[in-house]
Amino acid sequence: MADGRRRRSGEGSRVRLALGIALSLIVLASAGVGWMYLKLSGNIDTFSAGGLSDNRPSGTSKGQNVLVIGSDARTDGNGELGGGSKDDIGRSDTAFLLHVYADHRHAVAVSIPRDTLLDIPPCRLPDGSWTAQRSNAMFNAAFSVGQTVKGNPACTQNTIEKLTGLRVDHTVVVDFKGFAQLTEVVDGVRVCVPQDIYQKDLNPNRTTRGERIFVKGIQTVSGQKALDYVRIRHGMGDGSDIGRIKRQQAFVASLLKKIKEQGLTPAKLLPLADAATHSMTVDPGLGSADKLLGFAMSLKDIDLHNTKFVTIPWRYEGERVAIVEPDASALWAALRADRTIDGADASGRKGGETAGPSATPSAAGTVSGAGIDVAVYNGTTVTGLAARAARTLTDHGFTVTGTATASIQNHTTTVIEYGPGQEEKARTVERLFPGARLTSTSAAGISVVLGTSYSPAEPGSAPPGPLPSAVADGARSADDDPCANLSYG
Repeated sequence: MADGRRRRSGEGSRVRLALGIALSLIVLASAGVGWMYLKLSGNIDTFSAGGLSDNRPSGTSKGQNVLVIGSDARTDGNGELGGGSKDDIGRSDTAFLLHVYADHRHAVAVSIPRDTLLDIPPCRLPDGSWTAQRSNAMFNAAFSVGQTVKGNPACTQNTIEKLTGLRVDHTVVVDFKGFAQLTEVVDGVRVCVPQDIYQKDLNPNRTTRGERIFVKGIQTVSGQKALDYVRIRHGMGDGSDIGRIKRQQAFVASLLKKIKEQGLTPAKLLPLADAATHSMTVDPGLGSADKLLGFAMSLKDIDLHNTKFVTIPWRYEGERVAIVEPDASALWAALRADRTIDGADASGRKGGETAGPSATPSAAGTVSGAGIDVAVYNGTTVTGLAARAARTLTDHGFTVTGTATASIQNHTTTVIEYGPGQEEKARTVERLFPGARLTSTSAAGISVVLGTSYSPAEPGSAPPGPLPSAVADGARSADDDPCANLSYG
């Protein structure tokens, strides 16, 4: 019984990937109407920022980053729609990072699969204590730290900041009761079903295939039907979470196009914003309608064609998902530099201006390395990488005790090794190497073994070009026709 409950819970919670970007863009883009302020502010719940790390990346552009997390809420009617047992803990199976570029005309949503293996940094527990860092953990475990019903959005934010080296400006937690209401407000969303779908496809625990719930072809869905569509794992595509993410991205494209076609008239605006805010829990920075307005103004010029959906570069590692390097680091570096998926400059800078140090992959704002000795080793075949990293460390006040070639030169991830009593200093070093893995050793001192994920731009070098095909080939625009290919998963 327990296993079945957890499976149903997991099936339901993946709807928030589709819900998240729609709610974020819709409510933020509609919060500026004065007569809505009082009503919307009364809808908004906030979570405490006390669990955010003290060791955060600095902002690197005039753009903004919004983390959208799925919440497996059991209260306020969510359980009736597939939210699982009311006695279970808060869970999150999918999430994405929405990067709004500094030119305020482009945006990209990067999905992170729930089974992605990564490091979860120290996170705050309900009693005020902090956990130890966890290595090679599943991404969705971050939201469950503390085992509370509402989950731990601050821990997930800490994890994303450590993974990407990007400062998360705002975090939004969404449930799926509002999603059902939202699809009803817009009178349904156009979707494509590649084949007939039965109840067993939605619930694999059934012994029979049950009734047919979707007929093959193009159709409009809303409410519970829309929830079922984005929840289904079997019967469409390859049955994987990756395939479902692609389908959810297509669903969001269809939803946003529908909203744009209808127009944000007062008659549509209030129900949309009301449904959206009822299903959101946000950080204090977005905790009222007037705070939402400030961010809304930065979205008003973004066109659907310039809003892209991608998934972090990935590969299977057994039943889990591993991050592919250096492709992932190239993606984060591009976002820090406000480069679009096709390599265009979306920083809003005038010709001749340079991105400055903060746009390089190694930047983390002002970091004081005074009194910290570091040895640097090149764990790749890239000539001169250790010297370039050493210059970055020296520029921030670190003492580089030497550079050399590592004994093994096939490292992908940068590793920071530290001896007894050196962890705090090692974490300071880590701020210059986003995505690095910290490892304790019995040897004294601190060493940085560079992987291919570390690829800083030289001052004056040519701007980065298009991203690796692993990223670019999977990108889709929000104005793409979701029914152009009936085989999507």
